Amino acid sequence: MNRLLIAAFAATWMTGGIAMAQQSQPLSAQASDPGIMGWMQGFPPSPELTIRPGDADFFTFPKLRWTVCHFSQLMPVVNVDRGPEATSSLPEALDPSIGKISFTPLNGGADMTWDEAFDVNYSDGVIVLHRGRVVYERYGGCLDRDRLHAVMSVTKSITGLMAEALIAEGRLDENAPVAALIPELRNSVFGDATVRQVLEMTTALQYSEDYSDPNADVWTYSAAGNAFPKPPGYSGPRSYYEALQGIRKSGTHGEAFGYKTPNADVAGWLITKVTGQSLSEYFAQSVWSRLGQRREAYYTVDAIGTAYAGGGFNATLRDMARFGQMILDGGKAGGKQIVPEAAIARLRAGGDREKFARAGFALEGWSYQCFWWITNDAHGSFTARGVHGQTIWIDPTAEMVIVRFASNPIASNPANDPTSLPAYRAVAQYLMTQR
Repeated sequence: MNRLLIAAFAATWMTGGIAMAQQSQPLSAQASDPGIMGWMQGFPPSPELTIRPGDADFFTFPKLRWTVCHFSQLMPVVNVDRGPEATSSLPEALDPSIGKISFTPLNGGADMTWDEAFDVNYSDGVIVLHRGRVVYERYGGCLDRDRLHAVMSVTKSITGLMAEALIAEGRLDENAPVAALIPELRNSVFGDATVRQVLEMTTALQYSEDYSDPNADVWTYSAAGNAFPKPPGYSGPRSYYEALQGIRKSGTHGEAFGYKTPNADVAGWLITKVTGQSLSEYFAQSVWSRLGQRREAYYTVDAIGTAYAGGGFNATLRDMARFGQMILDGGKAGGKQIVPEAAIARLRAGGDREKFARAGFALEGWSYQCFWWITNDAHGSFTARGVHGQTIWIDPTAEMVIVRFASNPIASNPANDPTSLPAYRAVAQYLMTQR
């Protein structure tokens, strides 16, 4: 089976990837609103407005603006239990002045307000917490307060936090070679990598994640994770576990940061090996069910039910805000220590800046640790990031958590960073003047 066919097939499995067909001048946020477009409206919806499982374009713009809220209708998922506890309150102190805060985009141009940036970034929902109170909340696109949205690679940060917690608890040895814990990976690139190198993404993978290249390894990997029946002639891996075993080595571990999604799925596998539970079960038991969440969350899964640890998590905006607040509060929620404080401290300490710089990201001075992006700015801000604009931004100095869900037609974060990073910092500066 040639790689072009693999790429066409894998395009149906894009929870962590990029839409294949991008428009050079996409519709505006208002014009591409799923309600305006009419996607899946009616009983039944008209054929030209129907989005089906297996459609090769279900995650291309503008359809993706509907899809990001409806993955459970398009592929198999596994729930993450919210637990029996009552939903914890999120006190509100809404501040209309926040929408009027202005900032200068990084790429120049006229100043922009926080409210204007909402549509410029194709936001589906944004919430700002200050000292645990909701001071700003807005929805658009396919989203409302109780609807779940894909968080894309923010999933990696959830996975990294679980692994870091196990290290802090003494259950996972960060210096152990991966093969000692996952014998199935002995002959892969990960066999002689350490757990910490996986969490830092300094493994030397012979693996291309260039979504613009139809021959890139990411398409073979995505096809393996696709839970739908494989097309005639397909001879590749049929699960994430199989795909991980086939990735080979190029270079030396530990020398440079390289953003490669398979690292997160190895971390997910490590978590299951150590805990004896599936990723969804362990996360529900150890974290999600202890935060007073409003809704169950879910992961998308492959054909054997393996949760996509690199990009398959879906949740409501407010529930992700509770998760972010727990991290800001040093792993505590509701008066209980949910995640070891040492795990949060390790996350915030970041990684090696020189190794990060070798990757060539336009994020000067940043670093990376346990799948979180560490800004190393004066506020000690750190963030979880996912394609198409998904974000958890935590600013300890400003006591602020921002969560954004979005469906930007351009997948890569550099498309929205110029109108996002200075906006987060402008809101932080404003909140620090408030009581």
